[in-house]
Amino acid sequence: MAVDDVEYEPVSVKAVLAEMKDTAELLIDLSYSAVLLGSDAVAEEVLELEERMDVLQLQARMSLLMAARNPEDAEALAPVLGVVGAAEKISDAAGDIAKVVLEDIGLPEAMRAALPEAVETIVRVGVDSESALAGRTLGETNLETETGVRVIAIRRAGDWLTNPDYTTTLDVGDVVLLRGTELGVAAVYEDLSGAEYEAPDAPDPTVEDLERAVDSVVLMKNMSELAVDLAYGSVLFDSDGIAEEVLELEAEVDALEDRFEAWILRAAADMEDPVRLRGLMHLASATEVISDAALEISEGVLRGLGAHPVIAEAVRESDEVIVRLQVADGSRLDGATLAEEMVKTETGMRVIAVRRAREPGTTRVGDWVVSPGPTTELHAGDVLVAKGTRDGSERLAGLAGVASTEP
Repeated sequence: MAVDDVEYEPVSVKAVLAEMKDTAELLIDLSYSAVLLGSDAVAEEVLELEERMDVLQLQARMSLLMAARNPEDAEALAPVLGVVGAAEKISDAAGDIAKVVLEDIGLPEAMRAALPEAVETIVRVGVDSESALAGRTLGETNLETETGVRVIAIRRAGDWLTNPDYTTTLDVGDVVLLRGTELGVAAVYEDLSGAEYEAPDAPDPTVEDLERAVDSVVLMKNMSELAVDLAYGSVLFDSDGIAEEVLELEAEVDALEDRFEAWILRAAADMEDPVRLRGLMHLASATEVISDAALEISEGVLRGLGAHPVIAEAVRESDEVIVRLQVADGSRLDGATLAEEMVKTETGMRVIAVRRAREPGTTRVGDWVVSPGPTTELHAGDVLVAKGTRDGSERLAGLAGVASTEP
């Protein structure tokens, strides 16, 4: 495979970091979707994006080396290099996951049966010339508000647009990546392509001995993705508390991998063809690398180096924003659960962590609740960290009774 030459050119480090963040998160989604769908086409897209990430990280490193003029600069820029390296690790791990599909390394059907609950539906669709959406901007189509489906990336004339916004036009011939519920995705797929969406059949789990090993990998995936989200939140808000949660999650993923290894060895003894387990082992290993990368993103905060302003600005300008807001007294969220106010449905935002205003019966600030569920009840003074679109963040601010989502 030919590799293009890369030469130094003046680039905005902020813009490169924002694109690296968006690309890394897209790669996680696409790589697991390739496994779920058993799709060589989606896996190939992962490898092409991985090549793009290689170029981005070289551009970022060269620009940062040019910017360091003294020891103080080196100390300030060290966390930025950590973020660059971490995004590259996520990219490499996603490439390894894609190769499980492309090289037919072997994966038990039980894995594909377990993944649908852990992977939001992602579909790749071309824009047909007869589509009523062709030639319109995402703002004009109002897709996300009306269907809950989000365009997460567009491939156009061989290049990727990983940060489409309301001004982005859907052109005939574009390859669009959609994410959302299966029902919503099916409708948008038909609108764009003119063809009916056919959902892949999820096989029933047939390898009973692998159930615990498969469950471990799925849990590792969920925790690693959460760790990446929280890691970017920690540098955006320069928060020791959030960074420490990343550290805890990374340790839990390591423990899960240890348990996974025990279960996979036991299962191999009962399988007729244990070689088919190689793909599952690759998945576990790559997923653990993603959690390690999350820790690297937040390491500057953990070690007291703080967060360089360019990282925070890059996170703010990236595709999915991370916001922090405090629940106001008397707001719709005060005393309500996430499900009661339909936070995700009404806003499209995913609350990834809640910092309690206080512990019950005390005046001490409470601990972080990581990955809160629909039954999590909120109270005035609680601090939410959520991820989603800018429009969604403003709607969430309205529910919380605050005027702005700016950190």
